Amino acid sequence: MFTKKLIFTSNPNHLDIKYHNPMSNIKRALISVWDKTDVDVLAKHLDSIGVEIISSGGTARFLREKGIDVKDVSEITEFPEMLDGRVKTLHPKIHGGLLAIRSNKDHMDALKSGNISPIDLIIVNFYPFEQVIKSENIAFQEVIENIDIGGPTIVRAAAKNFQDVSVIVDISDYKKLIEKISDNKLSVDKEFNYELCKKAYAYVSKYDAAISNHLGILNTDNSKKKIPDTLTLHYKKSFNLRYGENPHQEGSFFIQENQEEPSISNSKQIQGKELSLNNIYDADSCLETVKEFKSNACVIVKHNNPCGVAEHESLLQAYIDARDCDPVSAFGGIVAFNNKVEKDVAEEIVKTFIEVLVAPDYSDESLEIFKSKPNLRVLKTPDLKIKESDLMDIKKVVGGILYQDADRTSDEDFIDYKVATKRKPSDEEIKTLLLAWKVCKNVKSNAIVLARGNKTVGIGAGQMNRVNSVQLAQIKSKEHYGTDGSALASDAFFPFRDGIDEAAKAGVTAIVQPGGSIRDEEVIQAADENNIAMIFVGVRHFKH
Repeated sequence: MFTKKLIFTSNPNHLDIKYHNPMSNIKRALISVWDKTDVDVLAKHLDSIGVEIISSGGTARFLREKGIDVKDVSEITEFPEMLDGRVKTLHPKIHGGLLAIRSNKDHMDALKSGNISPIDLIIVNFYPFEQVIKSENIAFQEVIENIDIGGPTIVRAAAKNFQDVSVIVDISDYKKLIEKISDNKLSVDKEFNYELCKKAYAYVSKYDAAISNHLGILNTDNSKKKIPDTLTLHYKKSFNLRYGENPHQEGSFFIQENQEEPSISNSKQIQGKELSLNNIYDADSCLETVKEFKSNACVIVKHNNPCGVAEHESLLQAYIDARDCDPVSAFGGIVAFNNKVEKDVAEEIVKTFIEVLVAPDYSDESLEIFKSKPNLRVLKTPDLKIKESDLMDIKKVVGGILYQDADRTSDEDFIDYKVATKRKPSDEEIKTLLLAWKVCKNVKSNAIVLARGNKTVGIGAGQMNRVNSVQLAQIKSKEHYGTDGSALASDAFFPFRDGIDEAAKAGVTAIVQPGGSIRDEEVIQAADENNIAMIFVGVRHFKH
């Protein structure tokens, strides 16, 4: 029910708006839908209780084929469709019937003098613009022709007059409407209409955003730009968060609808407490890191940085290796896998405290084990093999956003790597360097990752200078695995040789870095002096 602040009236000068009528009666309905799923079920119900149905084009034909009595829009407007269907409902006899305030005598007199009957319900969805533009090699003119004009116009009109008109744009609301009019004898309460109104404007807004954003990157010769001229964002609230970054901050999770890329946004929570902002932020970081790996892998994240990563034929061993890289930080962390979690992994996980578990699948036995930890948040993602190559990355600043390509490379960086030192890395060192590089890309800058074999052994994240990052990685490593014989990845070039000298003290034998410093020669010399193999990949992976 509404609060006292949400009281409505038709009087535009009255601030404490009151309903002129708590219910709206449905006598005439306009139906015009592209997606005809279940519209015949709703239309049959409306027809059976005496509601007059108006429709046009393909929708009218579809309903007649289902045995439903339908009156053409052209019969109402006394004007035929024109311009290949571009003009159907754009007429005063349609919009007057939608916009007239029933309690306003002047409005109703105007309808009477114009021989216009009110329209009390519209059921509309639009041309599938977002689906159409996903097609490869679609012609520019086809893009234009799939911009719906009449649909959004009547939705806006009906939603504006929600006190008297019900507007349905969501198929899931068909059943709700049937229940409402069955219970209230063809009347719909204003609270329901107001919810439909908000949903309708959001639907139009999302549609307009898709058109604006696509045309913003599209030239008339059908060539595309990466960045649009303007950017309109449309996100739907998924749920309220337990809290924001801190308990005194409220928060909600808004998601991009129809997102195909496997993500926390389209994952399903199977069990556990409500998610906080930090849970989602860390879980996103954890999932994006584990998606870097094709073979069995485990990633553990704490405060938005990986604290342990490992690959192994056994997913159980991958978890143990990742956890033991930094067991102190792993306590209370986020754990992600890129494969199905079985009973043996679950039994090991519940031995310690973790906040969130993320994986594409779980065995029934593992889910039973997790029930012993009812607060553990267990998230199931879509298939991790799905990828969107044109995914974009958005960062918020006060008063604006930063918009860029998502950083999707890692394996590709190694295709043309260059050996900078006298000693070439061995095949085993290359494999370890690649693992360290994948992890380093997902660590906050300045980032240093130490790895040995198929696991990380020390991670230095977010330091203000690269030498401190090397030192931090060493400290982390010495706590458990040690640094002798490890490989090192640096997200950006070494500006001085001091970082290499620190790595040599730690027993590092191989290094991967972008290269490109004005002091590359002295950095290479430091590596040669310490018999360290070093490769340049020419790609930087800052993460802020």
